[in-house]
Amino acid sequence: MEKKPFNPAYRPPRPQGNNGPRQPQRRNDRNNNAPNAINEHIRAREVRMVGDNVTPGIYTIQEARRIAEELELDLVEISPTADPPVCKVLDYQKYLYQQKKKAKEIKAKATKVVVKEIRFGPQTDDHDYNFKLKHAVGFLQEGAKVKAYVFFKGRSILFKEQGEVLLLRFANDLEDYGKVEQMPVLEGKRMIIMLSPKKK
Repeated sequence: MEKKPFNPAYRPPRPQGNNGPRQPQRRNDRNNNAPNAINEHIRAREVRMVGDNVTPGIYTIQEARRIAEELELDLVEISPTADPPVCKVLDYQKYLYQQKKKAKEIKAKATKVVVKEIRFGPQTDDHDYNFKLKHAVGFLQEGAKVKAYVFFKGRSILFKEQGEVLLLRFANDLEDYGKVEQMPVLEGKRMIIMLSPKKK
């Protein structure tokens, strides 16, 4: 069999199946990190424009982009499912920052639970008791939870019933401001009761 001369410039053709050359991917309508379609990524032919700095109405996409460019702002699709889609002219980076800030504030309010501790002795006198009761009222009004406990030192553990009575009295005196979340329970040398603020 006759051998063909070697040609260093020759490259065998690539198979055009699954292993064939990659086709360039079409760029998505939105920026990778952007939750909204903006500017040239908006595909609608017509859009409804709203906002403080434009005359509300339906515009062709070319007109809408031109208005945004003249104002040196972005055309942002805020309601893509509407017919036609609703767009707003604004500073998109500033808009994203404000949205993130708002979401962060909502999350902080939802997850942040402040617990204030109030300590008693098993034989707390009325003056000390009333002083701590006043503090507890303030904490509950501010929206914080109150963890009140009686600390038993040494042989004072013999007075645990007295400590329980004190905590139940404390909860009763606070019934207009908070509700009992956990009844008195002994944990080591401490008897604890938990109160949460009443919803306004």
